[in-house]
Amino acid sequence: MATSHQKFWELHPGLIWSNPEADDAVRIRVALLRPRFDRLLDIALEFGIERLRREWLELLGDPMVGTRRARHSVERILDNIEKGFASGASRN
Repeated sequence: MATSHQKFWELHPGLIWSNPEADDAVRIRVALLRPRFDRLLDIALEFGIERLRREWLELLGDPMVGTRRARHSVERILDNIEKGFASGASRN
């Protein structure tokens, strides 16, 4: 796997079972298209919420990618993660 986050991705087997050499961007985008809060939170903790937002914007900008089904869930999850991060930061 051509990534410095190999150990992290090993915690999420099956995300891209057909391409074990996929890079981080591809894995993040697949996770966004199959949104699960716990997985997206793990990714946000590893890569940052900004990276998740950037990858989501890339997907939204590609007319060949079907984001309609996942859009509501992804945006709700990302908003909740951001609120949680902000709340945690304000306590420190």
